[in-house]
Amino acid sequence: MHTDLSISLLNPLISLVLAMSFYLLWRYRQDRRYLAALALAYVGSSAGFLLQRFELPIGLDLTKLFSIIIFTLATICMASAVVARFGRRIPLAAFVTLGSCGVAAFAWFMFVEPSLTWRIYMLNFAFGGICLIVAAEIRVIASKGQIEKLLLVLSTLTGLNFLLRPLIAIAIGGDYQSYEGMQSSLYWTSTVLSHALLSLLIALTLFAAEAQDAMRQLKAESLTDPLSGLLNRRGFEAKASMLLDSCARSNLPVALVIADLDQFKALNDKHGHAAGDRVIVEFSTRLRMAAGDRGVAGRLGGEEFAVVLPLADPGAARLLAEAVRAVFAAEAIDGLPPDVRVTASFGVAARSGDEGLSQLMSRADEALYHAKKSGRDSVRVSYQRRSEDPAGQSGLQTA
Repeated sequence: MHTDLSISLLNPLISLVLAMSFYLLWRYRQDRRYLAALALAYVGSSAGFLLQRFELPIGLDLTKLFSIIIFTLATICMASAVVARFGRRIPLAAFVTLGSCGVAAFAWFMFVEPSLTWRIYMLNFAFGGICLIVAAEIRVIASKGQIEKLLLVLSTLTGLNFLLRPLIAIAIGGDYQSYEGMQSSLYWTSTVLSHALLSLLIALTLFAAEAQDAMRQLKAESLTDPLSGLLNRRGFEAKASMLLDSCARSNLPVALVIADLDQFKALNDKHGHAAGDRVIVEFSTRLRMAAGDRGVAGRLGGEEFAVVLPLADPGAARLLAEAVRAVFAAEAIDGLPPDVRVTASFGVAARSGDEGLSQLMSRADEALYHAKKSGRDSVRVSYQRRSEDPAGQSGLQTA
């Protein structure tokens, strides 16, 4: 008796602990609504198992039916949460259809043609179908990472568990005529233990997925400038170096553009830091659009920016810098007087030979210095002299 009670309380306790864990995680990350759905699913699972053990005043049959309805809602909630976790469209109609059919069949074989064995079959088959739909959804993205692959395996195993376990248990133990002795039967013991194991594995996998997301977010934040949304200096240098290496291996041209907002300190002092921040944001937007998907754009600090452009020679990089310069100089910035225009100066350098990022940035900086010195709001290009040139220095040209 005590053993049966302990086994019966195993899943409610595990589910409550997991529900609280997901709830606390959701309180910390309220933008992740699927975490709240998981908490509700585990609460429902706990309630469903308790109602399988303890009878309500409404009678045994209605208590069992109420328990099954709660189980079904919890299963649909959990399946929807897992699918939503990976940004997939939730096949809610399929989930609800299978769940409703399972509950309807359970009620039919309880009140119309009483058969406990068929109640077991119909309900498990409905839950198994829901789990296999989840597996099909995850299979589409399973190649993206180990977490996805693991959840694919677990959702498939859970589906097969619902489909095959009752067939095997009833084949071994025989048909069930009533709930008497059910709590100590092979079917129920296997149900409790398999649910405890699989629910724990799924929860731990989802916790691992959240930890992985948090690590990625922290890494991205450590490499991103919060105001502009561009890479910060550390992130830019890391990604720019990788892009330079990739272009070198493929023998592809690459160019670097360094930009600096003209008289930015004076603008901040006169119009305020809020206006200065808007200027940074607007200019960053122009650079991000110019860099496109292939380029790497970053804010090096203050009012200085840089863009690495693969497949770009000096002429192409100069044209891009000139386009950004002209568009930005012509547009009005929200928060500044209509007659105030902000300009930027640009230095351009194309990679020569096996130059590293620091050498390339040094030449682009030199070109930027000349753009500033010659009146600002302009573009200068650094052309690397050939090795046989005795001067061995960069040439500069106005764009």
